[in-house]
Amino acid sequence: MKSTPTKYGSVAVTIHWLSVILILALLGSGFRVASLIESAAKEALLTLHAPLGMAIAALTLLRLVWWRRVDQKPKPVAGDPAWQAFVAKTVHVLFYVVILGMAASGIALFVLSGAGDIVLGASTGPLPDFADYPPRAPHGVGAKLMVALLVLHAGAALYHHFIKKDGLIWRMWYGSDGKGG
Repeated sequence: MKSTPTKYGSVAVTIHWLSVILILALLGSGFRVASLIESAAKEALLTLHAPLGMAIAALTLLRLVWWRRVDQKPKPVAGDPAWQAFVAKTVHVLFYVVILGMAASGIALFVLSGAGDIVLGASTGPLPDFADYPPRAPHGVGAKLMVALLVLHAGAALYHHFIKKDGLIWRMWYGSDGKGG
């Protein structure tokens, strides 16, 4: 369950990959909602988007508690230049900041606009124009930042796997030997 100095434990691996799935679903549904004009279609997607957003916020808080109270992250990869270690740490911190910022701005959008009641079925009527509410801008910027962070993160993992061939990618998978098994 817990991590070792060279490998992430099963709890961390599960949180990581579940987060990946949720974030990709959130980005897909969020960008789609932003492109839709029809209120009913937006409402239908938001009934998926909003709970997924709350789930990733809860999962992120769980991850932070897990690292703070229960487990320790594996040591950084030996042999990487200091600047790569700095960028890796910065990207991970920014993931937390952006995820929690997106959750906060999403909640604020729903509260300020009254859309929460509509999406949860407590009220009827057309959805408001989210652009009229201040949290919309940071929510949209956060989505673009999340895409950039995902590209950096996945790109670095693929670089380690295919170029450096150092087995780094297997640290974040199930198994005990660090080689995918």
